[in-house]
Amino acid sequence: MSTVEPKEPGTRRDPLLVQSVEKAFRILEAFSGSKSAMGLSQLAEKVGMDVSAAQRFTHTLVRLGYLARDPETRRYHTTSKNLRLGHNFLHGQRIVDVAMPYLMHLSKETEETVNLTLLEDTQILFVARFLSRHMLNTDVVIGTTMPAYCTAPGIAMLSRLPEDEAVAVIEASELVQHTEHTTATRDALIAKIRTSARQGYATAFGEYFQNDASIAAAIMDERGRPEAAVNIAVSYARCRPDEVVPRFATIVMAAARSISRA
Repeated sequence: MSTVEPKEPGTRRDPLLVQSVEKAFRILEAFSGSKSAMGLSQLAEKVGMDVSAAQRFTHTLVRLGYLARDPETRRYHTTSKNLRLGHNFLHGQRIVDVAMPYLMHLSKETEETVNLTLLEDTQILFVARFLSRHMLNTDVVIGTTMPAYCTAPGIAMLSRLPEDEAVAVIEASELVQHTEHTTATRDALIAKIRTSARQGYATAFGEYFQNDASIAAAIMDERGRPEAAVNIAVSYARCRPDEVVPRFATIVMAAARSISRA
């Protein structure tokens, strides 16, 4: 998901923007991945604040229950109260409720991991996930984001946008070579998006995680725009790359069409 970046000196600000709210969310968004707990100085440096300002914001967030401070290490971490915001978001998304029975059916039919994702700027956001009992890697949970350009759901959704919009997303992305198989150049990604548009599905083979295959199809809204994507993820240990399309393309497209109509 997008984070709010500090404005450069001299940049004109939105007159309706409440800067204190912006800074509070910058504090909360700083806690991610390996930075799940931080001291005050470390946190201030990460969000671009002086220590005094960071102290005021962290104190307020502690009082509100969104941060907690370990009395021994004096490091801050987020609390479970933040989950309420995510809960409110998920329950406000019609597509999640509509898609659930189809995702459950797909999970039982394939015995593989099935996901529902949304497109958020240049990222995909996982909003529903049914893990395969064969899945060993559980790092991806609801709320996880990944770059759209190197994931099957991302390419599937981009392929159903007008091409100029899809290209704009690619150009706004930081194209990183996550593995030796990552498609990370503008021209190659545009070609991949066009291929996916013709096929009706997108694939990714070891592009973000090694030895991981994914196939996805976009779910369309009533305006004919991609609303989400459903994908099946499988390990190379269970399915060779050349088996993915014959086994899963038809059923993942059928699921996406059914959710779209629903």
